[in-house]
Amino acid sequence: MIAPPIPKDEIQRQAAVEKYKLLDTMPEENYDNITSIISSICEAPISLITLVDKDRNFLKSRQGVDLSESPRDISFCGHAIVSEEDIMIVPDAREDERFKDNPLVEGLKAIFYAGVPLVDVNGYKLGTLCVYDHKPRVLTGHQISALKAMAKQVMSLFEERFKTFELDRLGNILKERNDELKDFAGIVSHDLKAPLSNILMISDLLKEDSNSLSSQSIEYLGILKDSTKSMSRYIDGMLQFYRSEELVTENYDNVSYVDLIEDVISMTVMDDSVEVIYIPETDTTLVTNEIALQQILINLFTNAVKYSDKSKTAIDVVLINHSNEYELHIKDNGMGIAPDRIQSIFKLFYIATQEDKNGKPGTGIGLATVARLLEHMNGRIEVSSELGKWTEFKIFLPKKEV
Repeated sequence: MIAPPIPKDEIQRQAAVEKYKLLDTMPEENYDNITSIISSICEAPISLITLVDKDRNFLKSRQGVDLSESPRDISFCGHAIVSEEDIMIVPDAREDERFKDNPLVEGLKAIFYAGVPLVDVNGYKLGTLCVYDHKPRVLTGHQISALKAMAKQVMSLFEERFKTFELDRLGNILKERNDELKDFAGIVSHDLKAPLSNILMISDLLKEDSNSLSSQSIEYLGILKDSTKSMSRYIDGMLQFYRSEELVTENYDNVSYVDLIEDVISMTVMDDSVEVIYIPETDTTLVTNEIALQQILINLFTNAVKYSDKSKTAIDVVLINHSNEYELHIKDNGMGIAPDRIQSIFKLFYIATQEDKNGKPGTGIGLATVARLLEHMNGRIEVSSELGKWTEFKIFLPKKEV
């Protein structure tokens, strides 16, 4: 008997074996199906999917034997992975000097062997798809082709497994980054809100003592106050954006549509120049995340008020109750959105209109938060607009059961 030689690239090859995380794993149906099929096609009593490890031959799938592994120095597959051929065939192991007196020949009557190396995308041979028989024999051309084809299928399963692990790993990294950003937003908000409040308070106190200040100083104080308020709005928006998923819980509420709209109106409409038009007589009970939906509507109503250029702001709200989802329309008669900007308005920090009706810049956070909330709620939003005339948002939310 001759022990299989160690490949020249053994360190890299071993790393390639380990990256798939298959060593010492339990049997799996996808692999067992392949060994079962190839055993039938090749009319062989034994078929295996093997991985050649440091000092053993691990059997990921096996038909016809009860072993889960065998020593590498007696393995047929150890020879197959150093062969230059795309399939290694041993018609009669008893007459091959590499396998004479091999314990597998003596104990398992492994007389015939045919193995196709499992080759990864970098050319490393990880193991084999192989068959054994208890008597000398040959394979037909059809059987050899099938064995090679199924070996490629095994490798496809390996690659699919690796990609799944990579996606999970990247998903965990993204989650960690998002959690870090959320924590950072909270810390920044907490640490900056107090100084900003102090600046606003001191500005107001100084302006009250305007007799001792020049007109230019009063103007500077006004600029300082406006800038501080703008920064405060930005911080609040960022905190709301990164905490948006916390508003969407697994628990759903029975929400009165009329009460919901009235609550949003009370929080966003501050004077008679804004009219919200809806049909309060046709109340509907919505089964949804109340706080999340309320926040979505607050953002949309607030934008409608802020970006209105009409003497009378009108907000039309329509609810359509479909069998499988709610469709909610919010249409205003404001500035509208330019056609070349409408596809980007839900991107974080994107500002469709540079200034609101009071000449203050937007943050580009509100609509991004709306889109993020709806994503967590498995909903969606559509927008259409005519510049200078109107903007309409359509919200679609799946119905839930409580």
